[in-house]
Amino acid sequence: MERPVDLRSDTVTQPTPAMREAMALARVGDVGYDEDPTVNELEERFAALVAKPKALFVPSGVMANQIALRVLTRPGDLVVAGRSQHVVSFEMGASARNAGIQLALVDDLEGVVQPDDVLEVIDAEQDHQPHVALVAIENTHMVSGGVPWTLEQLRGLRSSLGATPLYLDGARLFNAVVATGTSAALYSEPATMVMACLSKGLCAPVGSLLAGPADLMSAAVIERKRLGGTMRQAGFLAAAGLVALETMIERLADDHARARTLAVAAAAFPESTYDPTSCRTNIVAFDHPRARGIVDQLAERGVLAGTVGPRRMRLVTHAGIDDDDVAFVIEVMKDVAISLG
Repeated sequence: MERPVDLRSDTVTQPTPAMREAMALARVGDVGYDEDPTVNELEERFAALVAKPKALFVPSGVMANQIALRVLTRPGDLVVAGRSQHVVSFEMGASARNAGIQLALVDDLEGVVQPDDVLEVIDAEQDHQPHVALVAIENTHMVSGGVPWTLEQLRGLRSSLGATPLYLDGARLFNAVVATGTSAALYSEPATMVMACLSKGLCAPVGSLLAGPADLMSAAVIERKRLGGTMRQAGFLAAAGLVALETMIERLADDHARARTLAVAAAAFPESTYDPTSCRTNIVAFDHPRARGIVDQLAERGVLAGTVGPRRMRLVTHAGIDDDDVAFVIEVMKDVAISLG
């Protein structure tokens, strides 16, 4: 093989030829002066997709999450989130360092948080516990295997929260859209603010978008500056993002189908209890007592995978993976399964 089959993440995607052409021809200006026409067009396009008044282009999903926390909370506040969400476990403690907030963790093993668990934390304010300023959720939920929320689950949580804001980390929002047929606008409606990444399954080289009410987004512009995220002639990057939103959403269904095929092979590992029917989008994630050993064996045979915990393995399909790659990976997985006994 000329290269390994890389299933570590959908962040390894490469910009498409159409993106590269758009980047070369992009009209640009200074973002700090709000004068980049391509960035402005991208922000307007995303705001329309999620039915929010304003949107903001930022370098990364982590920055989008951190800006939202800084805008929606004050230092010392409590944010309720699932214990394995990205903002909790995969941002190097940024929430405490950047926003000065505390996290109250609830179970999200199945990919969603339950209203009763959240309300118990909120109710504890009456017992001199910290003020719950925000509830954060993730859709799709990466660690559980890219599980998408249903609209009913999301609306049920929103209706239980009263005045407490809801934040939607939608890094893979469009995977949820394709998997469920729910529009990005309907998914975003219950949330005060929402973000989505362009640089995962949508294949743009850089960038995420954060959207919400105009007053909060004005504050978000300031927080982006404070975090060093105000780029200058960023229209070159935004041009790729526009192509991503226009051409790369529907093709996510191919990634989902290939992931489901891999899920069946993953379930055949000895000692595995993985249910392959739980794979709904582009992530195959499962517990195995020898997860890191399996990853090492796959790498020796030309397949790159990863772990998101000591015993939790992950494979992620994306635009760089085709049917021949999937067939090759399945044969390698069979070989590894034999070696596991």
